[in-house]
Amino acid sequence: MEGVLSVESGYMGGRTPDPSYHDVCGGSTGHIEVVKVTFDPAVTSYRDILEVFFTIHDPTTRDRQGNDAGSQYRSVIFFASDEQRSIAEQTIRETDAARIWDNSIVTEVRPATTFYRAEDYHQDYFLNNPQQSYCTFVVAPKVRKFREKFAHKLRRSA
Repeated sequence: MEGVLSVESGYMGGRTPDPSYHDVCGGSTGHIEVVKVTFDPAVTSYRDILEVFFTIHDPTTRDRQGNDAGSQYRSVIFFASDEQRSIAEQTIRETDAARIWDNSIVTEVRPATTFYRAEDYHQDYFLNNPQQSYCTFVVAPKVRKFREKFAHKLRRSA
């Protein structure tokens, strides 16, 4: 996406310092599986990032994404400033009012805490594992949806 400088998989919001994937999946760390998006606000807005977020995942199910269930899968936006919090809350209200989803949005809006980068094998997972069944049946449809809906925001090749 134009303006996105980096994307990292990781964990945030829990009590356990430097958790592993195994720790987080155990459900006792309090951490959530997250994606840290670094972007250039001169090129793309925080609101644009949130629009993608609310389009490619289900923000209406508590502690679940598809077949994956557990508190580490809850829908959360971690904000870095009061302005981001305000934009996130407004975007939730507007998205709910637009009735894009059949059910109400349950996404939490919380202050960012320490981000713990996930293990290397979680980085660029779809790119590195396109034939893995999770990627084929869960991730690929989300990527297609993103490319269709946000074609005008895709990064142009150099």
